[in-house]
Amino acid sequence: MFEKGEYVVYGSSGICQIVDITRLDMPGIDRKRLYYDLAPVNAAESKIYSPVDNTRVTVRPVMTEEEAWGLIDEIPEIQELWVGNEKMREEQYKEALQTCDCREWVKIIKALYLRKQERISQGKKITVVDERYLRMAEDCLYSELAFVLGREKEGMEDLITDRINRLKLEG
Repeated sequence: MFEKGEYVVYGSSGICQIVDITRLDMPGIDRKRLYYDLAPVNAAESKIYSPVDNTRVTVRPVMTEEEAWGLIDEIPEIQELWVGNEKMREEQYKEALQTCDCREWVKIIKALYLRKQERISQGKKITVVDERYLRMAEDCLYSELAFVLGREKEGMEDLITDRINRLKLEG
């Protein structure tokens, strides 16, 4: 169980702060069941109530600064999520996003970046589905990294690219 005040990644809602752990006094709700009162950091006016024992939505601690730099350093070795079957691609991306696993997000981003480059070289545009999942994976990854590293989300792609290039030069 998480503690009041902690930051967590809550499914597709992203980073949330646990404002309280409480019982809800609402008709039809088990008054003995504990709920997290969550405040999404990117939507200050929103509130989410999630059962503490919820098994349907992934809830995990936000990564530490050390884990964030470690992940960035690991990106060149992370294998892209390649799905050859066009019909299965969207389902695989959706499943990977729902894991709330940063490495899965990197796999999606790498696969879709390579696919985008390949399509551009053939004179084609990126597909709408690929573009949507690329943006969603980037948003998930960059939001968490920016939050943990105290940076702006818009600068995360450049920060990652610069760090990887610097590590290549040093290595």
